Amino acid sequence: MASSILPCILLITVLFGLASSDVNQDKAECKNHLMGLAPCLSFVDGEAKTPTVDCCGGLKQVLGASKKCLCVVIRDRDDSSAGLKINATLAAALPSACRAKVNMTDCISLLHLAPNSQEAKLFEGYQKLTERNPIMATTTPSTT
Repeated sequence: MASSILPCILLITVLFGLASSDVNQDKAECKNHLMGLAPCLSFVDGEAKTPTVDCCGGLKQVLGASKKCLCVVIRDRDDSSAGLKINATLAAALPSACRAKVNMTDCISLLHLAPNSQEAKLFEGYQKLTERNPIMATTTPSTT
């Protein structure tokens, strides 16, 4: 019995290690691209009602470079090491508010999430939210 438990423990350890390396690799891949989203901070932290023109321009640059990077921001919304307050719902609505076509469910495969995982269900929910919320889809970016 004990001999069958050891391989299970090793497998779980390896899987957690791989998941951690994927997260770190995603962060490293997006590190330089995410500076383009700096003008969006006031929108994704809830201070501004609409994203600025600079925010939308930065978002489109980030999406052009790697759609995964927006997914990383949303996935890491509670990462205290980033030192940022991010409302994941507002971050997920950002493409609609900026009139950038993004399917939030693509994040599931881009981030290699298990299809039935809690994170995958969140991205599915974000997609449904942006599809149902016509206000977000027709918001005009502010010039300030």
